Amino acid sequence: MLKSGNRARSSLVERFSDKEEVEGSIPSVPTMAQYITSEGLEKLKKKLNYLKTVKTKEIADLIRHTASFGDLKENAAYTDAKERQAFLQGEILELQDRVNSAKIVENKQTGKVQVGSKVLISLDGKEEKIEIVGPGEVDSLKGKISYESPLGKAVLNKSVGDKMEKKIGDNNIKCKILKIE
Repeated sequence: MLKSGNRARSSLVERFSDKEEVEGSIPSVPTMAQYITSEGLEKLKKKLNYLKTVKTKEIADLIRHTASFGDLKENAAYTDAKERQAFLQGEILELQDRVNSAKIVENKQTGKVQVGSKVLISLDGKEEKIEIVGPGEVDSLKGKISYESPLGKAVLNKSVGDKMEKKIGDNNIKCKILKIE
């Protein structure tokens, strides 16, 4: 049966949704492009906007405030604020790069598992609902797994009824595609 809630997510999906390689798996999508769902891109854009507007202003205010404490050479609060600013700028640049290199993948109802597909699988005899997403959208507690993960690679391009057995790490998993949305 399907489990609901963050804590109830199966440890099976979490165990097999990291980025280790799967022997005999479908090759990764090229790393130049960041394949992402339109929903995932919108989330990235919202986060980027928040960091550029709200967080940048907060840190600028903090720097002004801590600079008023006196000697900047021995001002630990000022040094910390400047480090936060540098970290934020790096995060903004990274997000901007991800947004700029994003390639939106629309889920075309082809009858095969693809990026954006919601898939009901039988994983070692337990039903699990997963969604195949881009690497930046992963949330194993919500069943969102990357197409680059071992489980993502194992189910990518498969159809309803397809069965597969994959060795992932020290584990041998049996998977069957039950439904694709």
